[in-house]
Amino acid sequence: MAVSTELTILIVLFYLVMILGLGYYGYKKTKKVEDYMVAGRNTHPIIIALSYGATFISTSAIVGFGGISAQYGMSLMWLTVLCVIVGVIIAFLFMGKRIRRVGKELGALTYPELFGKMFGSKFLIYASGLIFVAAMPLYTAAVLIGGARFIETTLGIPYMTALFGFAVIVALYVVIGGLIAVMYTDAVQGAIMLLGMGLLLVLTYIYLGGVVVANSALEAMTPLVPENLVEAGMTGWTSMPEFGSPVWMTVITTLVLGVGIGVLAQPQLAVRFMTAKDGKSLNRAVPMGALFIVMMTGVAFTVGPLTNVYFMETTGQLALAAAGGNVDSVIPLYINSAMPELFVIIFMLTLLSAAMSTLSSLLHTMGTTLGGDMFARLKGKRYSVRANQIGIVVMLIVSLAIAVVMPDSIIARATAMFMGLCTAALLPAFIHGLVSKRPSFLAAKWSMIAGAAGWLVWTVFAHTAESKALGICNAIFGVDSLVASPWNYLDPLVVGTILSIVVLIVLIPLDKKRVTREQQHSFV
Repeated sequence: MAVSTELTILIVLFYLVMILGLGYYGYKKTKKVEDYMVAGRNTHPIIIALSYGATFISTSAIVGFGGISAQYGMSLMWLTVLCVIVGVIIAFLFMGKRIRRVGKELGALTYPELFGKMFGSKFLIYASGLIFVAAMPLYTAAVLIGGARFIETTLGIPYMTALFGFAVIVALYVVIGGLIAVMYTDAVQGAIMLLGMGLLLVLTYIYLGGVVVANSALEAMTPLVPENLVEAGMTGWTSMPEFGSPVWMTVITTLVLGVGIGVLAQPQLAVRFMTAKDGKSLNRAVPMGALFIVMMTGVAFTVGPLTNVYFMETTGQLALAAAGGNVDSVIPLYINSAMPELFVIIFMLTLLSAAMSTLSSLLHTMGTTLGGDMFARLKGKRYSVRANQIGIVVMLIVSLAIAVVMPDSIIARATAMFMGLCTAALLPAFIHGLVSKRPSFLAAKWSMIAGAAGWLVWTVFAHTAESKALGICNAIFGVDSLVASPWNYLDPLVVGTILSIVVLIVLIPLDKKRVTREQQHSFV
């Protein structure tokens, strides 16, 4: 069934009016700074679950990681497993309850403020804020690119127009409505994403002859794995790569661990727990959160590899070759080539929802960090809505500038880089602050510094994926990496996180001046 351009525009306009209407609802419900920052701490469990999932799953997962799975195969399913176990069960039941309780006890409104108050330290507020302000635009730019690329191919409008128009619409309701608007729009967008991804899975298997036929066809294509990937350890699209090989290192340490563990260190996700009324609300949010993550990542990592079957049957090429070598174009090309036109519109709304939900949360986090945790605090104030709004606009401009200059095939890697840095620098110290009755500021400070430094050094001088692109290692030493294969494929997250944990464990017993509860509560 052909769908007219007029109907497409009408559906998109209806969607945008609905989203902006929810933004206005958030504006009307926002009466004080706490409403703008943590949605009044009284959010329904279903809203929390859908908002958390929609924020976590962006175009990075659907477009970027879907394309990567077309290249590396279903071994990325381990990321789905890790996302459910770590990103939902551990995140909600272990981390989430403590973040909510400690955040409320200390009156914290942001991740950096919670981090700093747990240790009675302004240094940790500014240091963690600096990490977010410096690194989060990279992730934000990746989300912008994913949304804009699909709008470009679907509506046939120039890429730059799609990029800027998309960014401005999201910024509008985030600036006006704060976190209440963000979470309610997230929930609606999450419902749309569930519908779109469910249909994508069903239609893909129908077009390819059913589950058994499609998966058997993909397995039979093992001899077609490109020679360079075979040499790097890939054994097929339905099997794990050789243990310890370059492909195994990339899939497991960069993609699976980078995102699967990195989710625990995401400030835009941690703040979701601070919006809950009580611990029981987080318990009730777990089933919906788990279902959402399974549907989003599981479908992307199933359909991605299966696009090879479709493109081989229709064009005689593997998916990556059909997409011109750009993994970020595989899923958009598949949708526009294989799916009926009505579904293309549904999936466009799915991707718009995925991108807008994540983008709105990133903008809110960056804006409150820059405007509240850094600028307002430097001027002797705690938080103000106006400072947060200015911060959002500034960080949007920075993210747009990065999106304009970023190269192809960058969405999944940019996502993993940001999550890896947050994990290495912040996660060990943050967990220490949550679970310890008398945490050590000394250990937390040097753990953060060691983790960030280890991540940065390995990124610049060892991990070929980044060190080659940056060119600093080659300029100084004449080589792209100072370590040999397969260690040059070991992700910086692993190195930085191990360093961070070791420093934390060594320094905790040496610190004689632990932070007391009285110091935490008296810290402003």
